[in-house]
Amino acid sequence: MPFTKTNGINLYYEERGSGEPLLLIMGITAPGTVWNVHLADWKHHFRCIAGDNRGVGQTDKPSGPYTTEQMADDYAGLLDSLGLDQVRVVGCSMGSTIAQQLAIRHPQKVKSLVLMCPWARCDNYAKGLFQHIMNAKARFRPEEFSLYIQLLIFSKSSWDDPEQHQSLENGRMQDAFGPYPQPLHGLEGQAAACINHNALSDLNKIRKPVLVIGGREDIFTPVWMAEEVAGAIPGAELFLYEKLGHAFHFENTADFNVRVRDWLLAN
Repeated sequence: MPFTKTNGINLYYEERGSGEPLLLIMGITAPGTVWNVHLADWKHHFRCIAGDNRGVGQTDKPSGPYTTEQMADDYAGLLDSLGLDQVRVVGCSMGSTIAQQLAIRHPQKVKSLVLMCPWARCDNYAKGLFQHIMNAKARFRPEEFSLYIQLLIFSKSSWDDPEQHQSLENGRMQDAFGPYPQPLHGLEGQAAACINHNALSDLNKIRKPVLVIGGREDIFTPVWMAEEVAGAIPGAELFLYEKLGHAFHFENTADFNVRVRDWLLAN
């Protein structure tokens, strides 16, 4: 299994496909395998590299707090270990904040960016939400915690659809018996990075093609956050799915995979 030593941790990653390199950075609580439904398409066009973030999956889980700057440096070290000078980057939720810092701190390593459901800074509501995620993790069984996260990220359209509803239930059962459960301190470290991320004043330094993409019914990272990020990055494009939430990329995977793939091929 591929690990690399970077920034003081052992970071686990997987590669799929061939072509120009594409780095994929997932969100809070989620391992890199969550990208699999997108890799099914993108691996035919890119050399896809998906890591487990610090604090989750098979990557080391040191005591926190973590920072998005620190986690960006984790990935910069991964790219160095792979001998990659420049990559396209797709970051989802917390992964988008890490991707922002990667582009700010290591601009030469980034060719273009897709920022999914991003934020440049947390308001008090968002800080309270991340605190509640930590509280829930400390008190709930894994399947109960999974339900809470699903309620945050999936829109009403998914809950109302019988097939999607069954898929959500199946996901909760899988989380109850996952082989690499995230420890509380790993979640707390990641949540601290999310809460303290504030790159708003530096986003104008990103002079690469950027696509900001999200869902209009996102209650986890609301639309104003995506609009603020897109407005702060020179030339950034913004696309928002109607009637979809934070998990828009699972709720309309067919459109998302093609839309992002085509954008990346052009940028």
